[in-house]
Amino acid sequence: MTKKWKTLFFLLLGINLLILLLFFILVNIPIKKEDTQTGDKVNQEEVQFQINATKSDLNRIINHYIEQEGLKSPIAYEVFLNDEVELYGTMKIFTENIEMKLTFEPEALSNGDLILRQKSIQIGKIQLPVAYVMKFISEQYDFPEWVNIQPNDELIYVALQKMKLKSDIKVKVNKFDLKNDDIRFSLLVPTK
Repeated sequence: MTKKWKTLFFLLLGINLLILLLFFILVNIPIKKEDTQTGDKVNQEEVQFQINATKSDLNRIINHYIEQEGLKSPIAYEVFLNDEVELYGTMKIFTENIEMKLTFEPEALSNGDLILRQKSIQIGKIQLPVAYVMKFISEQYDFPEWVNIQPNDELIYVALQKMKLKSDIKVKVNKFDLKNDDIRFSLLVPTK
């Protein structure tokens, strides 16, 4: 009986030592960092935030940006989003200030930029060629460098990827449906 007791004691001691040794080995194994990002095209240098906006919000931001960034040229203008993009301004012809309104149909591009296709022009009661008016606007109005007016194509290309924002944040348009007030952007925030 004494021999059996001793054998069982050492067997239990060995099991306890083995469990203790296994515990210390497991505790000392370094933790492997796992990549929590999914998807093949994840850019590890930026984080993407989805933003939904309304026409009302964007109207305030656009015109605030025009005012704050000193984009007021000798000819005043404002931009409003309704069912279309509308640019209101005045142009001096001889000694008279003539009011004008240009409307554009927006189109979100797959690269995140925006095209504004010219839809109509109202300049007082005068009908002028679209290319002429757009050329005049590009020469007389002060637009940021990322807004490219293309008079011959009757469109404005808004290269949002080139827009300079604080902390190198970039903006990408995902959807720009003014009629349904469904405007979606991605904000790309650099992490490196």
